[in-house]
Amino acid sequence: MRKFLTALIVIPLGLILVTFAVANRHFVTVSFDPFLSSDPSFAVTMPLFLLLILVAAFGVVAGGCAVWFGQRHWRRAARRNDADARAARVELADLRAQAAAATSDSRRLPVPSGAGLYGPVGRDKQRATL
Repeated sequence: MRKFLTALIVIPLGLILVTFAVANRHFVTVSFDPFLSSDPSFAVTMPLFLLLILVAAFGVVAGGCAVWFGQRHWRRAARRNDADARAARVELADLRAQAAAATSDSRRLPVPSGAGLYGPVGRDKQRATL
């Protein structure tokens, strides 16, 4: 499905770009010298379609950079929240380990006084009378 949708968008866009390139293939001179328009010190001659595509690509890159810089606050907050969540997970694991150790200690039966290795004297492991 994804390939179909990609083809549905890319193929018409490619046809539009090719049609645009064929219709605007005459050459233009782009000058970056504002003082001498008749004999510029730096000028580039290229097809019009190439100039427009390069300007559009530059606009996309500039817009992407502007959005990326604009979202730095959200990325910083996400990193901070991730670090807090990791610290909370570690603390939770420590608290669970402490709670498990405390419950296992409290579940042990107290050894009665006068008891031998296997319980009260005169009884075996199952507390049967010897």
